[in-house]
Amino acid sequence: MKAVEPANGIELHAYPRPLLERTEWFSLNGIWDFAIDPEAAWAAPSEVVWNAKILVPFSPETPAGGVNNTGWYRACWYRCTFTAPELEGWRLVLHFGAVDYRATVWVNGALAARHQGGYTPFETDITGLLLDGPQTIVVRAEDDPAELAQPRGKQDWQLQPHGIWYHRTSGIWQTVWLERVPVSSIERVALTPNLERWEIGLDALIAGPQRDGLRLSVRLETDGRTLTEDVYSVASGEVTRRIALGDPGLDDCRNGLLWSPECPRLIDVHLALEDRDGRILDQVRSYTAMRAVSIQGDRFLLNGRPYQLRLVLDQGYWPESGLTAPSDDALRRDVELARAMGFNGVRKHQKIEDPRYLYWADRLGLLVWEEMPSAYRYNSSSVERLTKEWLDAVRRDIGHPSIVAWVPFNESWGVPDLPDSPAQRHYVRALYHLTKTLDPSRPVIGNDGWESVAGDILGIHDYDSDPARIGARYAAVDGLPRLLERERPGGRMLLLKTLESDHRHGRPIVLSEFGGLGFCPNTEGAWGYTWCDSAEEFGERFMDLLSVVRSLPSLAGFCYTQFTDTYQEVNGLLYADRTPKIPLEDMRLALAGPSNEAESQAEWAWRERLLERRRRQVSLPRDYSR
Repeated sequence: MKAVEPANGIELHAYPRPLLERTEWFSLNGIWDFAIDPEAAWAAPSEVVWNAKILVPFSPETPAGGVNNTGWYRACWYRCTFTAPELEGWRLVLHFGAVDYRATVWVNGALAARHQGGYTPFETDITGLLLDGPQTIVVRAEDDPAELAQPRGKQDWQLQPHGIWYHRTSGIWQTVWLERVPVSSIERVALTPNLERWEIGLDALIAGPQRDGLRLSVRLETDGRTLTEDVYSVASGEVTRRIALGDPGLDDCRNGLLWSPECPRLIDVHLALEDRDGRILDQVRSYTAMRAVSIQGDRFLLNGRPYQLRLVLDQGYWPESGLTAPSDDALRRDVELARAMGFNGVRKHQKIEDPRYLYWADRLGLLVWEEMPSAYRYNSSSVERLTKEWLDAVRRDIGHPSIVAWVPFNESWGVPDLPDSPAQRHYVRALYHLTKTLDPSRPVIGNDGWESVAGDILGIHDYDSDPARIGARYAAVDGLPRLLERERPGGRMLLLKTLESDHRHGRPIVLSEFGGLGFCPNTEGAWGYTWCDSAEEFGERFMDLLSVVRSLPSLAGFCYTQFTDTYQEVNGLLYADRTPKIPLEDMRLALAGPSNEAESQAEWAWRERLLERRRRQVSLPRDYSR
């Protein structure tokens, strides 16, 4: 296939859907024709005045896209041409990773697809719309900048970013790609590990004509060694099987196959659709892992053992390219950096991340909490929109071993009247149960931060900058009833006591936002929860706070705010360009504690510096509230 103009040397062509990979595909990332439609006045491609170019998949608000327009506009348009491949016996499918917010797609002037939802993918079979010669794709993306009922995450509804919100993301912001697919093909694969039975559940959906005698061949491998292989009959376009791995009965043998951040062992899955004569009609690759997450009392378990969560809040923005990673290498680098800093996981905040990030988290070993980007107005429209998009996101990502928790709501955003509104409480509980229905294998946090009415983990957001107060508040396990009933981080109740609420005290508690120490050399326009005047003070206060939090027996884990500076919000451990503010080895020491004599001496050294700072009565700057 012939692509659009290359993406200026930027490598954006890594396979976009790693859980179902084919060889017959081509990226359409590159230079497209572009036009801004401020009032969404144009209704058809023939009305558009093409007066600009854009580098897809970067949004028009970003410098990387080449447009760099952060103003108000309700729609934008895209156009590209490509040459179709030979299609005898094949179909051509057009894929969009994400278009924010409402997309309409024409191919050669004919309507091809409509989709709503700014963070989830969609596809359309365009085989019947192809003509002789060059093919033309036109996309209209509608995104009302002030619409608060649509899921928008951290995209500001004001013209200029304020507080902890940033410039908007309009239009195409993930990969656009073509895939050549056989007429009879493997459309979907879901792989579910079960450690108790030492097997993997397989659910496959077969698209196309339902011929007699279709079979699905499945082979599971790890490190080049075949674990099992078999052939299954296709019935009514589906294959549902439980694949036994041959349980060795020994923990040592089992442990060698388990996935964890410390040993991210993946199982490669090869699938082939065959006809009754053994001819291969379609082939795809996938992967899975033997991994289980669960809750036992007040502990989070990974593979049946208590596991402390050491997470960092990651919003997934880049200075030049916004929500879109500048390259696949940049996504891999973020995973590597989080691990090098000493974290074993991330809480992806207000963003459904690119599947390539999840691929690298799976392959390199990093836990992920996936969180739905919020709407900020509660009405019937916001309920319908967010529910559909969230369920689509769960279905997209359910196969990734790295994902260990789902978070439909954050800090009551979009449900602002939870204490007084039974309808909003039922909404949160409904999404909790819907998520558990789709995926009963993972914990779900109904509303992270406070005002919990449903959830397997209680997430608490507490930006108190005094380590002594944090330590006193969360130290005593027997003091948890008082903590949950009387403390008000952010001025909100942690548990809502209502007739329909689930207020179990026995679930794990995770300090899922804390820290927020702000530092940057240029303070003009900068924002942080608590301010530090120097890199030295920033490092010492971070280490002091972490030395307390990591040892609190009441916590099953924690999530530090945050991974990188994000525009005006400068409370990252890294600057926005991913340069560390303090040495990575100091971060690892703060997170895990000293493991040898040299590290013990280093910890004592920064404690002595803190004591000296306090003896000099150097005042600590004010705290900032949301």
